[in-house]
Amino acid sequence: MDKKDTITRALKYIFSGIEELRQAFPQKDFTIDGRLVGDIGEVIATLEYDIHLYEVQQAGHDGKTSDGKKVQVKSTFKDSLTFRTVPDYYLGFKLFKDGRYEEIFNGPGRIIYENYQHRKGIGEILLSFPINELKRLSELVPDSERIQRAA
Repeated sequence: MDKKDTITRALKYIFSGIEELRQAFPQKDFTIDGRLVGDIGEVIATLEYDIHLYEVQQAGHDGKTSDGKKVQVKSTFKDSLTFRTVPDYYLGFKLFKDGRYEEIFNGPGRIIYENYQHRKGIGEILLSFPINELKRLSELVPDSERIQRAA
């Protein structure tokens, strides 16, 4: 098959999948040029956890729990997650091409901040943190400080 045909066919699949996501979750845009991975992570968070997304984007937090905890949701296909400002709570996911996902971090944002406070720009600029280190930190978070799963 011609490489141009391959690109054409693959883009049709991608955009068909995006349209399917938009139909199922009309509150999200799933834009290919920057919000797709983040929107998928936010949808996972609302389906699996006690999180209600804000209808209007707010700096530093994507939604809140039924008891008022403000939560930032991050997701990636890569080996690191990003962190800019220190959110009240941080919920991070690793996504896989086969549709699986894994919780990487679930807990107060201050835990990440305190562990990396030596890094220049922490809490001020967008920084990446290795998934393995965030998983290790998440294991230290008591259940009482985690975002609870949906009932």
